[in-house]
Amino acid sequence: MLLESLNPTQLDAVESTEGPLLILAGAGSGKTRVLTHRVAYLIDQGLAAPEEILAITFTNKAAREMKERVALLVGPDSRKMWVSTFHAFCARILRVHAEKLGYKREFTIYDGADQVRLVKRCIVELGKDPKRFNPRSFQAQISSAKNVLMSPDDFLRNTEGYIAENVAEVYDLYQRRLYENNAMDFDDLIMQTVALLELFPEVRDRYQTRFKYVHVDEYQDTNHAQYRLVNTLAAKHRNLCVVGDDDQSVYSWRGADIRNILDFERDYPEAKVVKLEQNYRSTQTILDAANAVVANNASRKAKELWTAGGEGERIRVFAATDEYAEARFVVAEIEKLTGRGASPRDIAAFYRTNAQSRALEDVLVREGVPYQIVGGVRFYERAEIKDAMAYLAVVSNPADSVGLERIINVPKRGLGNTSVAKLQDHARRNEISLYETLAEASAAGLAGKAAKACASLRGLFEGWRVAAREVPPAELIGAVLDESGYRGSSRPRTLSSPSPGWRTSKS
Repeated sequence: MLLESLNPTQLDAVESTEGPLLILAGAGSGKTRVLTHRVAYLIDQGLAAPEEILAITFTNKAAREMKERVALLVGPDSRKMWVSTFHAFCARILRVHAEKLGYKREFTIYDGADQVRLVKRCIVELGKDPKRFNPRSFQAQISSAKNVLMSPDDFLRNTEGYIAENVAEVYDLYQRRLYENNAMDFDDLIMQTVALLELFPEVRDRYQTRFKYVHVDEYQDTNHAQYRLVNTLAAKHRNLCVVGDDDQSVYSWRGADIRNILDFERDYPEAKVVKLEQNYRSTQTILDAANAVVANNASRKAKELWTAGGEGERIRVFAATDEYAEARFVVAEIEKLTGRGASPRDIAAFYRTNAQSRALEDVLVREGVPYQIVGGVRFYERAEIKDAMAYLAVVSNPADSVGLERIINVPKRGLGNTSVAKLQDHARRNEISLYETLAEASAAGLAGKAAKACASLRGLFEGWRVAAREVPPAELIGAVLDESGYRGSSRPRTLSSPSPGWRTSKS
């Protein structure tokens, strides 16, 4: 009953339960179905308990979908499984063992904006000009170094040039400031977990023993740090199942290493390879075109996608002279469809980068075609959400100076840039956190309204820290937003009202 819906190669992948397994899953070949059924099969056959199975995906959406589909197959026991993204998995491990690395369990996790802000602060602290040394560029180079588990000293030894020397210096201070703030960035989550497993044998043995079966989705997009993490976890039982498609590796620019999937059989000579080549998404015409294109790739494992469906319509290609010619063609096609009775709401155009929307929007406006841009500011990137999270981060982790800096004067309470600079300077000179300086405002050179604001804000946080131990999170955030004055402030919203009509979306 469990395996009835699988085709022969999918069934082979599901029933291959012992030893390393490489599943080469072409686009639209049902890889999620295979993964979920394989997990359910392991449990059904008594080969592993749910809590002994680890499945790692690249997005929260993929993790949720896998959990939901496994739950339909095995029931409530699926909740005991570890199904998550790399970062969520590592955060879960670090919350338990952070103290071994010198962190407190309540460490804050900095997102991209927080990282750039801290890098900029480090550049300034080192007496460098942030206009000359771009904080965003430095942060990207630090992130790339962490993706290959490179420390500041390693970075300095392996790179050359004036800029590289400055990046290494900023990287070193950045890591020290993260530690002082009891904070990690997203790259640290994986880097520090690898360090934890490699430095502490008892921790490594605990998780190697626990996870009898390790599954990794989109293996072609893993970087070196993720590769080390996965292979360390699977070293004891060697039941590592990786799913991916070397033809779909497009993230080398952010550290993905195609060699991880291409060299899987070198890492595991006893590995079994299963190719999922039957496509359930596209017509044969589209698959033939795709096969012809990827066949030219020098580094790939041979496979040929096919479908039991029909040939489908012929592919049309329009070669535009520039972006405006392309936009005029797209808008003309939209007008043809609506002229034949199609609803604008049933039409979508996909583009690769935000920069491409300019020409398209210009032509849409000129032709009077209503449209709606889909995929604006993400929920957790909205200013008001980041503000609320910063408040909560400081409640949980007072050492988080970056979080406190964000909301120390939001809403306005008389602590402008000059006052904050004095507080930061006092904190550096006395080697204390920005939070601790709130109680030493006078010593930091603040007086009057600014000094009172510091005392008032610290008093609020001390009250919220007590409340956090007694009230549920929803009640706490409500109190924080009200008592801080944030809910009644004029903090600008980042949301926009949708327009009617057809949609464009970043692909």
